[in-house]
Amino acid sequence: VEEAARREAWEEARADLALERVLAVYTIPRIAQVQVMFLGRLASQGIEAGPESLEVGWFGWDEITWSDLAFPSVRWALTQASSVAGKADFAPFGNPPGERGD
Repeated sequence: VEEAARREAWEEARADLALERVLAVYTIPRIAQVQVMFLGRLASQGIEAGPESLEVGWFGWDEITWSDLAFPSVRWALTQASSVAGKADFAPFGNPPGERGD
């Protein structure tokens, strides 16, 4: 799973990641997926659009256009990551209550 996460980050944003821990495991029944989200950091500097992206960029929290995020699980992960910022110990999250990713 870790290798797949690092590969996806590379394909999308040419981001070389150092994964630190599991943030969440989400189930998305309508597309028959289980998504594992990690907290991590860049292992080397720089990002750029990979073969699966038109453009990439850095955004501050106040600059995120929440309505433009492609997947509900991205919103969940960003919100949950923000809630544990600076905490060393927490249980991995799951889907927010009542959310199925529809």
